[in-house]
Formats: sequence, structure tokens, C-alpha cells
Amino acid sequence: MLGVAMILVFPAALAGVLIDHRVITGAAAWLKPAKFAISVSVYCFTFVWLLGFVESRPRLARFAANVTVVSFIVEMTVILAQAARGTTSHFNLTTPLNTFLWLTMGAFIVVVWTMNLLLAILLFELIPDRPFAWSLRLGLLVSLVGMGAGFFMVRPTPEQMAAMTAGRGPHIVGAHTVGVTDGGPGLPIVGWSTVGGDLRVSHFFGIHAMQVLPFFGWYISRRRNAFTHFKEIHRLTLISTIGLTYLGLVLLLVWQALRGQSVIHPDVYTRTVVLVLLTLAGLSMSIIASHAKRTDTNPGGFDSRTVSSNANHALVNAAFIVFQKQKGKDQ
Repeated sequence: MLGVAMILVFPAALAGVLIDHRVITGAAAWLKPAKFAISVSVYCFTFVWLLGFVESRPRLARFAANVTVVSFIVEMTVILAQAARGTTSHFNLTTPLNTFLWLTMGAFIVVVWTMNLLLAILLFELIPDRPFAWSLRLGLLVSLVGMGAGFFMVRPTPEQMAAMTAGRGPHIVGAHTVGVTDGGPGLPIVGWSTVGGDLRVSHFFGIHAMQVLPFFGWYISRRRNAFTHFKEIHRLTLISTIGLTYLGLVLLLVWQALRGQSVIHPDVYTRTVVLVLLTLAGLSMSIIASHAKRTDTNPGGFDSRTVSSNANHALVNAAFIVFQKQKGKDQ
């Protein structure tokens, strides 16, 4: 239900962008509520879908779902209220009320992270399709890393720390960006900094591992595609390679941001790491595909287990027919 509610909040927030021309931290006041509405909606639908694979612990699954819903309701209420008040919801310590709202929202964000971890643990139950099961688990585990990137955002910046040391407590503690001030030049819509590091990039790609990796797991597990001749071990190794590569890219984005480097201006070190990571991933996939081709006992593309099962059924049917004919003769 919350996912549906957020779909309704999204156009309302977009209308606010058009009607209300106030600017908060360099962006339209209602742009953040719009982005969070669609993000929370996608997260909720994905979370509910993943809960459908948990069969052994239904009570824990319901608990995780209910706590996540309550947490997001609190978070979105704060974001919407602060947008209406014309002030930022994140890192805001300007007044006792703003401090309370920010700390409350931050606490519930930690709760959402914890429920994500609980779901990842619950999914370590027996799921028949092992490669697909691991795509679900890896998606959640990588999303935990992406969400964890947010913890770097709440640290005081060097400038804020200097103000605190001098006894001039800053009104804003924490930042999305590194090396520059929040609200500077950024990419359209997402607002990711084009002149400094931005932890929202790794946060975004990390969280959406929940959708990306299960998609790859589903595709690889399909019966009528290029992976039909792959045995289970090959599909499992392949999805593990994709998952670890995705994790490496998320960690790379965190490292890049912490060095104060914009995602659109990678230096030679970042480009080198990307090249090495993708080369290793490509090499690993080539080895997996080559080994699968060598061990495939059916060049025609049929799965050996399916052929064996069909042969067994044919033998049983043939035996039954012979038995029936023999029975007819005896009568």
C-alpha cells in the first residue's frame, strides 16, 4: 500500500515543483520529495516481492515489512513537512525542531537498513533455483553496502569540524558532497555534483542492486536463451561474478567520492581500476562460458537433466503400454 501511496505523492510533488518556486540547497523545494517518493515506491514493491520467497519464517517476514513501512512513513513525513516549511530535511541542526526531525529521520533510516539485513538473512533458506536465489541475496547484500554509503554523509565536513572546534557550532552537520558545498553545480534532476565528490552516486547504484542483480539471476535461469546449456554450477558462478563486479563498482564509486572527485570527471586511478575490474569480470565470464561449452554433452542445446527426465518418463510409459497389452492378451 505504501508503494501505491508514494506513486500518488510523486505527481503531487512534481506539481509543487511547478507551483512553488522556492529553492532549498540549490534545488527546487519539492524536487527532493518527488525523488524520494518514486524511490520509496520502487523499494517497497521490490521488498514485498522479495518477501514472497521467504516461506519458513512468515512472522519475521511480516515484522520486517511492517517496520520498513513505518520507517518510510516517518521519513517521508519529515521530508514533506520540511519541504513545506522551506528548509532542508537532511543534516539540519538550525533549530531544536529541525534537529529533532533530522535525528528522528536518521534513526528510522538505520531501521530500514536493519530490516534490509534481516531480509537478506531470511533469504538464506532453501530456494530450488540456486543461481536465482543467490542473485536475490547478492542484490540485498550489495544494497546494504550502497545504503551504508549514507553513513559517510552524516560525518562533519572539515569546515564543520573546524567550526565545532572553535566553539561555533555549525547549523548543518554532514553533507552529500565531498570537497565542495552541497547545492553547487550538479547533474540535472539527480543533482550529483559535477565539481566534487558525491556519495549519492554510490548510494543510488548500491540500493538498486536489489533490482539489477535479481534481473540478471532471472535472465540467466531462463530455459530458452544463451545460457540453456549452462549447468547449475556455471550459472551460479556467472551470477556470482556479476554480483561481485557490481559490488566492486559500488565500492569504487564510494572511493571516488571520498577523494572529492566528480563521477563525470574520473582521474587516471579511477579509470585504471574500472578497466581492471571490467577486464577481470570479462575474463571470468569467458572462462565460465568456455568451460560450460566443453562440458556440455548435448550440442543441440537441450539440457541433459531434461533429456534424462523425458527418457525416464518414456520408459515408464512404454512399460505401462506393454503391461496393458500383455494384460489384454491374458484376458
